[in-house]
Amino acid sequence: MNAALLLLGLSLPAVDAPTPKEMPLWPKGAPGARGDEPADKPTLTLYRPSAGKATGAAVVVCPGGGYGALAVGHEGKDIAEWLNGQGITAFVLKYRIAPRYRHPAPLQDAQRALRTVRARAKDWDLDPKRVGIWGFSAGGHLASAAATHFDDGKADDPDPVERVSCRPDFAILCYPVITFKEPYVHKGSRSNLLGKDPPAELVESLSNETQVTPRTPPAFLFHTNADAGVVPENSILFYLALRKAKVPAELHIYEKGPHGVGLALKDSVLTTWKERLADWLAVRGAINRRK
Repeated sequence: MNAALLLLGLSLPAVDAPTPKEMPLWPKGAPGARGDEPADKPTLTLYRPSAGKATGAAVVVCPGGGYGALAVGHEGKDIAEWLNGQGITAFVLKYRIAPRYRHPAPLQDAQRALRTVRARAKDWDLDPKRVGIWGFSAGGHLASAAATHFDDGKADDPDPVERVSCRPDFAILCYPVITFKEPYVHKGSRSNLLGKDPPAELVESLSNETQVTPRTPPAFLFHTNADAGVVPENSILFYLALRKAKVPAELHIYEKGPHGVGLALKDSVLTTWKERLADWLAVRGAINRRK
């Protein structure tokens, strides 16, 4: 069993790795909460690497699901465990989704998650300057929105979490929804987030390729040419916008592979994308050990 896991590129659980811990994202209630049910209470689940392997970097993970569901298994837990294997602390975000919630609730949750990790960096022995975000499919749209819609915090806010920046230091976008414009829009994600006939200015604002600036953080993008669910033009548009703004970026488009593959552990070729990501994280300094 151990050998099989290693062949798949999975790390064995470290005996001293802490048990994952789920915590409320908004302890006093989320803004615009519609009730007091679990669906109204977004959470972060903390996955920590073993103490001897931890690098101090952290990543907020946003599972996909078209803004109407959350793929918390292969795009949440599995990703967190892979990150732990790299020495990175992971926070899996359960953000608010349709039909109960639309924009801006998911983005508020992603921004709050980034602020929380940064504000409590000392509690978890993290570097507040190495806090990234990783999203899949619609979660990739959310991650790219967080990378293009951010602020530096409100210095006079009574909540210490709200005083810090929600700008991610880097972004990882896997087969992401990026644009809400024709002809490359994923209509299901747009409808779930914005409704059936959203205003043109909102479509523009959340077509994240149009929001890239030189302050947008460096990004890694992964897609497949055969993806019929979210076409690869989404990643290409964002990469080109990053390049135009002179933001460091890396794009990998594999020829074969369906939408929603996660780590693609059953495909010996496609699963190599995660090695490209590990290399990029090292180049970016996200997984270098602190001295």
